[in-house]
Parts: sequence; structure tokens; C-alpha cells
Amino acid sequence: MERLGDDVRDALRAVFGGPLRHGELRRLGLGDHDVQRLLRNGGLQRAHGHYLDGAIEKRLATIQCALAAHPRSVVSHHTAAELNGLRVWSDNSADPPTGTVWLTCTPGRSRRNQKRSDVVLRRAGLSPADFRSLGGLPVTSNARTTVDLARELPLPAAIVTVDHALASAVRREDLELVLRQQRRWPGIRRAQRAVEFGDPRSESALESIARVLFDQAGLPAPVLQAQFWDGRWWAEERVDFWWPEFRTVVEADGLAKFDAPTVKLRRRALRRAFERDQRLADRDLELVHFGWEDAVLRPDQLAERLTAAFARGTRRTGTAPVWRTTDPDDPLRRPLDAAG
Repeated sequence: MERLGDDVRDALRAVFGGPLRHGELRRLGLGDHDVQRLLRNGGLQRAHGHYLDGAIEKRLATIQCALAAHPRSVVSHHTAAELNGLRVWSDNSADPPTGTVWLTCTPGRSRRNQKRSDVVLRRAGLSPADFRSLGGLPVTSNARTTVDLARELPLPAAIVTVDHALASAVRREDLELVLRQQRRWPGIRRAQRAVEFGDPRSESALESIARVLFDQAGLPAPVLQAQFWDGRWWAEERVDFWWPEFRTVVEADGLAKFDAPTVKLRRRALRRAFERDQRLADRDLELVHFGWEDAVLRPDQLAERLTAAFARGTRRTGTAPVWRTTDPDDPLRRPLDAAG
């Protein structure tokens, strides 16, 4: 802004607490050529018909400008989850792009739902308890965000967010309160099912999706995050899914499991995984691995693999392993002296 007059620079600094429209910049003394020059050199940035200080991080600036373009709205749904750090997953290519800003506003005469590539606007009731200030932005609370997404998303994707919310920031009672407040809203039955099914012990999106797959395939519910006794102490490793009645362990291998910055570290991760599998196999149980392709693209085949593993497991005649869950509040958790 070095070529602007001192009075214009001072005025810009004074008012740049929020986005401005082009006409407001003109009234401050900027001509069109000044605005274009500032956009080129990074002094300004533009989104949703508003201008903001170029020093502000681009994603936050886009969100601020979207809020300014839709007064009395709050950040919600996917964008609120992004800002709150809640896990969201979707394989639906019809969804708006990742950079879309999701907002919720109270219903009004001229306000309608919108779904564009740059902004999605939902009309819905909002109370002061439904949102909070986050970095100066009005953002729906973790509980409200989770239920909003659970109403919007297919069940497997909804479970991903519910599981993570329960594990990180939200009590189930908080979710149930929002459900009661939204009891007549579209998608509420799916959201209720997701909250009932939610489990904070699911440690990844793949594990959450797999639990839905197991349920839809009619498989018994597994024990999550079990540990085994090796005769002297409880093994450090936990298994993702354990069916004691079938002596079967199932592990979800996410995309990042063997990521490492060097070849040496990747080899080390692979070696640790092989050694871990051997320790599990030594307990005379069935071990099944699956990945994203199995859960998302071939769920029926995965269910068949598990059913076959269950059949093999029931035929095993060795001593059944001693195990416990890792959640101290879980009724299935075994105390240390249970190992005898």
C-alpha cells in the first residue's frame, strides 16, 4: 500500500477488522486501479464479493468473506468440523468441493437453502447454545456440528464423525440433547442411529466404516481395542477388532500405516508389523487384515472373508488366549489378576 495516501492507509488499517465491499473501499479513497494493484501484490484478497487484508490466512479469509456475504449466519457442517478438528469422511463425488464454505442461518423470508461449489447455506433454527466464537468466527458447537453432519451424510460417513466426536470433545448426552431439539428435522432418524451406534474406541475413519460394514453384513459386534496376556504381562499392542467367540482378530490397515519419510523407517515399520502379526498368530487365533479398498469397494467380499475366518477359528483346539479391553470403564475389561 506504499503508493496510497497516508489517510487511506490509516483508514484501511482501522476498518480491516472484517471484510469490505468494493464500494466501501471506494469510499475510503481507493480507485479501481488501487484495488487491482493491491490484489496483485497481495495487499488485498477477495472472496464472495468481499475484500480482506492479504496477510490473513487464505482459508480463514474465505470463511470470513462468506460470513460477510450472508449476514447473521454461522459456520457449520463440514467447515465447522474443519475448524473444530472433527474427523469427516465422504466418498461421494457429488458433494461440494473440499474448499466449500458451509454456513447455517436462521430461516427468513428471503433466505433459501443454497448449494454451490463455493458456499452451502442451510436454513435452520439456531440458539445461542448452538454456536460459539472460535478465533473471532461464529462456529457451531461440536455437538451441533456432529448432529448436523449426521443428518446430512450417509450412515457410514456419519459414524466417522460421531465416533471421533465422542472420543475427543463431546459427551453422548450432548449429542442426545441436540437430537431432541432437532427431532422433526430432515435426516434426524439417520442421525439418531449414528449417535446410538457411535463408539469412541474407533481410532480411525476406516475402523468406524468397518463397524458399519460388519453390522450391515449381519456379523456379531466385535470387541474394540483388546489386549492379550502373554504369560508374564499384557502385550503392548492392541487389536482393532476381536471376536473371542470365533478366536478371530481383524486389523484395519489405513493408508498412512506404513508412511515414513525414509526407506529405512518404512522397512522398520513393516518389520514391526510382521513381528506383531507373528505374536498374534502364536496365540492360536485367526488374523485377518483389510484396507480401504476392501471396506469401500468390496464390502461383500470382506464379509465373506470374515465369515470364513470365523469358521476356521471355531475349529481351533488350542488354549484360548486371555484378553481384556483397554477402556477402564468398559464392563468387558478384565483386571490384571484375571490372567491368573
